[in-house]
Amino acid sequence: MKILMKLRTTAGLSLVLLVLLTVAAIAQSAKTQGVIKARNGDQMLLQVSGSPDVTVLLTDSTQVGQVQGVLKARRKQMSMAALIPGLAVSVEGSYNTQNQLVADKVSFKGSDLQQAERMQAGMHEVKVQNEQQQAELAKQNAELQAQNEALQQQQAQLTEQQKKLAENKAAIQAAVARFGQLDDYYIRDEVTVYFANGKIKVDPKYLPQLQKLADGAKGIDGYMIEVKGYASAVGSVSLNQKLSEDRAANVTNVLLQQGHVPLTRMLAPGAMGESQQVGNDKTAEGQAENRRVVVRVLQSKGIAGV
Repeated sequence: MKILMKLRTTAGLSLVLLVLLTVAAIAQSAKTQGVIKARNGDQMLLQVSGSPDVTVLLTDSTQVGQVQGVLKARRKQMSMAALIPGLAVSVEGSYNTQNQLVADKVSFKGSDLQQAERMQAGMHEVKVQNEQQQAELAKQNAELQAQNEALQQQQAQLTEQQKKLAENKAAIQAAVARFGQLDDYYIRDEVTVYFANGKIKVDPKYLPQLQKLADGAKGIDGYMIEVKGYASAVGSVSLNQKLSEDRAANVTNVLLQQGHVPLTRMLAPGAMGESQQVGNDKTAEGQAENRRVVVRVLQSKGIAGV
């Protein structure tokens, strides 16, 4: 009797253990369907309709097959390379402790594979087009940057030119202010010295005229000598301003060094640049007339008794 009871107890425990193992096995096994959303080596992200995405783990023992036939009963063994994004698949396997579905079998239909391949081809074409567009955009941006840099350089040059023009204008205005009050003076003598294009050296032929002017000025009570340099409008404004300045300075030096005019009798030489043109600057003759230094002997009307 005791032996019989032991046998029944053992049989009961075995049956319970078998049921528990079966339930555990059923709980771990799974089958799902979805579309491959992404693939990275041995892992796939499966988009399941109405459920969260499922991470599928592929192993060396995973069987990949394409179902065939009207009833989809036959399987064609396929490479894992066929598992591309966009492919609708059916996965059978079990979940591991990381909640990943370890795939035993992955199945799909041939028509779904063709559709996924077309999608991939289209995406590749779009990717190529995007890369080409990005390259063209980068090229255009580089060209635009180069144009901007060139524009900034031009702007800097223009600003520098405007600065020089302003300086030249201020110098001319100062000279005009210094020499413009001729109503208060008599002009007792005058000599004009002409220069070749781009030249600043005084032609020796003018030395006797300048010497005569200096000698004659010394007999005038309270005399002052005014020297004003000019240039033609050929060339840049800044260069012509400098030419007029250098010409006036050289004529002044002749009066001081060779004419022995006291420095106290010399007004500071004026550089008039392209202002007060007397000749037509469109002709060679007119340009020659404009390249000049005008020397005047002045006497105050107050000193002259007027």
